[in-house]
Amino acid sequence: MTPTELPGEFEQMVLLAILRRGDEAYALALVEELERTAGRTVSRGALYRTLDRLEEKGWVRWTLESTTPDRGGHRRRRFRATADAVAALQASKRALHRLWDGLDPILGGRRRP
Repeated sequence: MTPTELPGEFEQMVLLAILRRGDEAYALALVEELERTAGRTVSRGALYRTLDRLEEKGWVRWTLESTTPDRGGHRRRRFRATADAVAALQASKRALHRLWDGLDPILGGRRRP
């Protein structure tokens, strides 16, 4: 990760969902987490494209789970965020906090008519 490389909005959401799910970070669980916590409907295609991009950046690694009879022989991929991903999220959080700092009177204090 370069010092200026920050994850995009959806990349951040996916990385945070992976961290929240821990050992249960597989595709369907991530879709459920994003819908539950972010209120965002996510297609599996969009999720997998993002996971592939995050893997290319070195922010996500995955392992194949052993097959079970209830999955019909299909193996699930379990995802984990790397240390570089955590560093990128921390940098993004700091940058966003600096941008938000001092804007409460403008963004938080106004009411719509």
